[in-house]
Amino acid sequence: MAESNDYIVIKAKEDGVSVIGLTRGTDTRFHHSEKLDKGEMMIAQFTEHTSAIKIRGKALLQTAHGEMSSDE
Repeated sequence: MAESNDYIVIKAKEDGVSVIGLTRGTDTRFHHSEKLDKGEMMIAQFTEHTSAIKIRGKALLQTAHGEMSSDE
């Protein structure tokens, strides 16, 4: 399976924003998680192991496809 190597930038708009990486393959599983506090930023990448990224909390997201933010 080809990997896209797309990056996303996540900026927390509140304390305790969760960023969770999910695996590729027949069974989707959590494989990594981080907590961000307000103002903290994280750059994440889709890889051969990461097929999805789940973000819980208020955050600003920037991708090659545009900018979005969670509901306020």
